[in-house]
Amino acid sequence: MWTGRAFRIGERETSILCYGVGQSGWSDELTTFHEETAGVDHYMDRASRRHTLSRLRRWLTTETPVIIDIGCSSGLMLGLLRDEFPGGTILGADYVRGPLEALARNLSGMPLLQFDLTTCPLPDNSVDGIVLLNVLEHIERDEAALSHVARILKPGGAAVIEVPAGPKLYDVYDKLLCHHRRYRMRDLLDKVSRCGLQVLEKSHLGFFLYPAFWATKKRGRRYLNASEEVQKRIVSRNFTASRSHSLMHKLMELEAGLRPLIYYPCGIRCLVTIRRAP
Repeated sequence: MWTGRAFRIGERETSILCYGVGQSGWSDELTTFHEETAGVDHYMDRASRRHTLSRLRRWLTTETPVIIDIGCSSGLMLGLLRDEFPGGTILGADYVRGPLEALARNLSGMPLLQFDLTTCPLPDNSVDGIVLLNVLEHIERDEAALSHVARILKPGGAAVIEVPAGPKLYDVYDKLLCHHRRYRMRDLLDKVSRCGLQVLEKSHLGFFLYPAFWATKKRGRRYLNASEEVQKRIVSRNFTASRSHSLMHKLMELEAGLRPLIYYPCGIRCLVTIRRAP
């Protein structure tokens, strides 16, 4: 039972409801490294959050939605969701314990859960909206995860999914951050369809930046067998060079403005908005 400040389990209260998770290559140290190098204002992540909010605004029909951000990490998206849907119920979930403990201290009154999406404990037909940003690539059995997305969505509910694009661009960044894969759009759509989910919208994020990104990723492939120290140095350098560049932010704003008018056939990330059939 959620009391408004904690979960009550018998006579005990806890700020994080934990379900069993197995071993993962991800760690609290990697979370810290990623957030310190990417920062809170990286042009891709800021554009990603804007896109997610806009798609949920469009496709969620209830004024009091239940929305869960799976892979909530530092909680930036959770704060935006709470502001955007003040009448809704917003939940955060992650596989890794460390970020959830930090959120429990810094984002009071937010229900937080730790679980493995491939064995998701949430009941059927329990949420209106799901945010799944850069999560599926970390899951070896990604179709099992998508089947649970379909199961927990209410009829007519919507999910916003974002994954890294371009299997042939798998490089030092992907290896360091424990990605099992990068995606082709058609492969992602096939997996979504096999799980009984309907595609509402599809596009790519980072279309205008793709040529420079392609060149950077091709260089990054040379370091796939380098030491972890070297890999971290390369990834950190690439992030730091561009994360708050004003031109990048402007290009992402232009791309977002044109997205309703044209389909971007390639990009840095695949964007898909899906729903469970009413």
